[in-house]
Amino acid sequence: MSTIRLQLDAAGVAVVSIDVADRSMNVLTPALEAALAEAIEKIATDESIKGAVITSAKSNAFLAGADLKALVSVYGQETLQQAYGRSTRLSGIFRRLETCGKPFAAAINGLALGGGLELALACHYRVLSDHPKAVVGVPEVKVGLLPGAGGTQRLPRLIGIQQALPLLLTGAPVPPARALELGIVHAIAPAEELAARAREWVLANPSARQPWDVKGFKVPGGVGCLAPHAIESFQAGTSRIARTTQRNYPAPPAILACVFEGTQLPLDTALRLESKYIATLLCNPVARNLMRTMFINKDAADKLANRPSAVPKSTFVKIGVIGAGMMGAGIAYAAASAGIDVVLLDATQEQADRGKAYSVKVLQRQLDKGATNQQRMDATLARIVATTEYAQLRGCELVVEAVFENRDIKHDVIRKAVAVLSESAIFASNTSTLPISGLAEVHPRPEQFIGLHFFSPVEQMPLVEVIRGRRTSEATLAQALDLVAQLRKTPIVVNDSPGFFTSRVFGSYVDEGMAMLAEGIEPALIENAARMAGMPVGPLAVCDEVTIELQLKVHEQAVADGLDAKFQRLTAIDVVRKMVREEGRVGRRGGAGFYDYPANERKRLWSGLRDLFAVRETQPAAEELRQRFLVIQALEGARCVAEGVIDRPADADLGAILGIGYPSWTGGVLSFIDTIGPARFIDDCRELARRYGERFAPPSDLVERARRGALYHDTTSGFNIAIPPR
Repeated sequence: MSTIRLQLDAAGVAVVSIDVADRSMNVLTPALEAALAEAIEKIATDESIKGAVITSAKSNAFLAGADLKALVSVYGQETLQQAYGRSTRLSGIFRRLETCGKPFAAAINGLALGGGLELALACHYRVLSDHPKAVVGVPEVKVGLLPGAGGTQRLPRLIGIQQALPLLLTGAPVPPARALELGIVHAIAPAEELAARAREWVLANPSARQPWDVKGFKVPGGVGCLAPHAIESFQAGTSRIARTTQRNYPAPPAILACVFEGTQLPLDTALRLESKYIATLLCNPVARNLMRTMFINKDAADKLANRPSAVPKSTFVKIGVIGAGMMGAGIAYAAASAGIDVVLLDATQEQADRGKAYSVKVLQRQLDKGATNQQRMDATLARIVATTEYAQLRGCELVVEAVFENRDIKHDVIRKAVAVLSESAIFASNTSTLPISGLAEVHPRPEQFIGLHFFSPVEQMPLVEVIRGRRTSEATLAQALDLVAQLRKTPIVVNDSPGFFTSRVFGSYVDEGMAMLAEGIEPALIENAARMAGMPVGPLAVCDEVTIELQLKVHEQAVADGLDAKFQRLTAIDVVRKMVREEGRVGRRGGAGFYDYPANERKRLWSGLRDLFAVRETQPAAEELRQRFLVIQALEGARCVAEGVIDRPADADLGAILGIGYPSWTGGVLSFIDTIGPARFIDDCRELARRYGERFAPPSDLVERARRGALYHDTTSGFNIAIPPR
């Protein structure tokens, strides 16, 4: 068995060591499943074997769960019955383990997640390493699934429904001490003692049985409608799930139903029920989209799968950041916390010091929560030098400018920085809209100029949009990607164009919200419909955050540069002008925008909006607005592909979700189109164009794709979504 080793000691205890070849962590591959089944059957039937200890030959993990690269292909390629069979096979293996009549102990020497914890739960005894990274949990909900090998049934039977549901519904990892406190494991011990402790238990408990296999067993805390916790767990729980997911994610309600129904049944019947539920999720496009974009493609991006391979890897020791506003301060913090020395430069010492103080605030919050200690905090702050002197940039291997979105100002700081930097240093602009090639014109070595578009707040936002100018070299691109990886961010690579990728998609979102306002749609309905789609913040609220005035400046810059009308943000410019020039409401920074910001109170929509934009008597269905938000952003993503702004569909999907909050249930803007199907999407676009204007007209590239039946990803359609009839 190539994935496990089985050794029998003199006392008759079999040690089963899991070691999946060619994987840094053990995952449940088909080969491992088959090997486990074979090993369990041998242990069950060989009279010389008294029991078994299951552990891992890898020091960093026990078992990290399912192989998502295999599961992602289930949707569209397997029937519901085949998906059901897939689940029952593994569930049956674990059930055979716990009912074969011999004791099994799990020596959990590292993290045990998903199927890894489910294997351990099937064992009669569990001892977990006391190492902080030896966490346990059931994170399947994060990929649109539920634990399908007994997790939804054994965990509630072990620790009670009230304690199990939060773990199942959030997928949160549980550290060793908490796992012991909850009763998920029987003991914790140093890693070097695990096997011995497990072996001792096996020899001392030759007739071990699971609690739920003993006559008279009852789930702790009760089950069903009459349980004391039933109203809170199931009725209130259903409402909470609907509120947080907007019913876009099928896994959480499936988990709730599976636990409610299954815990009232005998375990064998409950396991079959669980397999039916997971089969429906595996055959749902949401799970496929989440697995593909948020885990498989994100993991590839984090590992720099598309980095130019011929360029030697770079490790940065010292960088510069010009502009100590919120963005520059955030970049400085991210670099310093990654162990990089930072020169934070601004026009005055007061501004530079204020930028460094931002890191103090972030670190103090972490200190208060116990997420860092004073020594690490002091070391991080010591890496940031706040200054006004460009001479301090000497020795920096890369400099990022994060000054105002004004070409003249940026050109000025580029010239000053280049004068003191070495010839090998890279210069990066954090611009969100201005073409990189134009900014690079004042740099003596434009091949060493690149865009690094961070997102605010930098310490929380995981994405960096890496923008390749017309003359950016492969070496510069590779080194920029190395820096992003060093900062522990996720990069996407886009080609130079006004607005790049994320700003264009974001612009289409806020512009559509303002266009709805101009149509006389209730402001609250606009905001709520966006959240129903899965957007984290309504378009009017997010426009206030980045300021309405910025939308006007972007428009004016595009006009001044003579850019094509599609870059001038004409859809909502009349609303922007009215708010900024006539009403003086520029956004949150100015104290008033689409929302009011009363002192010591929650913000609220400005009551004057209804009069200023003449709310009409008849309002559209929220579902229609929801679709407009999803479609217009996906359409802008398709235009970016057609225009060569972005080359990789995976980057487009990651950029939309991680950068601007496009709903993850869709898999991203291009996955959304694929899942509906390009032909259906085009029909929807044309109907919206008929109703609302040419901004919804599909590009010829997308029309041609539909004609050929070509998809952005290798997938099949599935979302049952269409524009509601008028």
